[in-house]
Amino acid sequence: MNTLNLGIRAHDLGQLELQELCEQLKSYQFTNIQFAIKKSFPEHVPSFQSLSPGIASFFGDYFARNGIKISTLGCYVNISSKHTSVRKEALEDFKTHIQLARDFRASLVGTETGSVGNGYTPENFTEEAYQIARRSVIEMVEFAEHFGVTVGIEAGLNHPLYSAKLARRLVEEVQSPHLKIILDVANLINLENVSNRDGVLSEAIDLLHDHIAMIHLKDFTVNNGKIEIVPVGKGMLNFEPILSYLKHDRPFLHATLEETQGESIKPAIDYIQEIYHRL
Repeated sequence: MNTLNLGIRAHDLGQLELQELCEQLKSYQFTNIQFAIKKSFPEHVPSFQSLSPGIASFFGDYFARNGIKISTLGCYVNISSKHTSVRKEALEDFKTHIQLARDFRASLVGTETGSVGNGYTPENFTEEAYQIARRSVIEMVEFAEHFGVTVGIEAGLNHPLYSAKLARRLVEEVQSPHLKIILDVANLINLENVSNRDGVLSEAIDLLHDHIAMIHLKDFTVNNGKIEIVPVGKGMLNFEPILSYLKHDRPFLHATLEETQGESIKPAIDYIQEIYHRL
C-alpha cells in the first residue's frame, strides 16, 4: 500500500475555477491540499469576517466529493505584532477559521508566527518576541479546544518562532494536544547553518517527532550569497530523512508541496515518489 499522503498548496496551481482545480489535483493524484481560501478564491472572500458556515461547507463538501482532503486551512496572519490592534485582528481572523474548520472538513488551521514589526526585524529573535507569539498561540489553542480543532504553528527563520528548539519549547509550555507543529525544514535554513543542513533536519525531526501535524516539502539553493527557494528536487535539501520519517514513523501524515508550480510539479512528484519507494 502506498502511504505517501501527498498534496499541494491549492494556490500554487493558480486561481482556477473550482472544477478545474479539482481536475488538476486529481490528474496529479494529490490526496490533499493546504487551502487558503482568500488566495485561491479572493472574489468569494471580501474579508475573513465575511466567511460563513455556508461557504465553508460548500468548499469542504465539493473537495470531499472529488476525493480531496483539506489537510490544513491556511490562515497566515501576524500573531506577533507589537501593535495590539494588528494582533487582535489577526487573532479574530484565525478564530473565524477555527470556528469554520469543521464545515471545511479540516481539522488543522495553520499559520506562522509573523513579526513584531513590519517584515524582517532582528527584534524577532528576542525573548520578548517569543513571549508575544506564545501568548497569541495560547489564546488560539484555548479557543480551538472548544471546537475540537488543532492549531498548526510553522516555525520559520526571521519569525519569533525561528528554530526547532523554540518550536519544541512552545509545545512543552502550552501543554495542549490541540497544538501541533507544521514542519518546513527549508524554512529553518540560513547562510549560517546551510553547511549543516542535514543536522538541522535531523534535529527538527528528533525534537518535534510526535508533535508534527504535517510536513511542507520545498527545496532551496544558495545563489549570489542568498538562500533561494527552488522547486522540489532542484536544490540542496536531502529529502531522504523526511520521506523515511513519513514512510516508517508517521504513515499517512499529510505532506504538501510548496513553491513548486507549473511544469515543475510533475518532476517534483516523480522525484519524491522515487525516493519514497526506494527507502
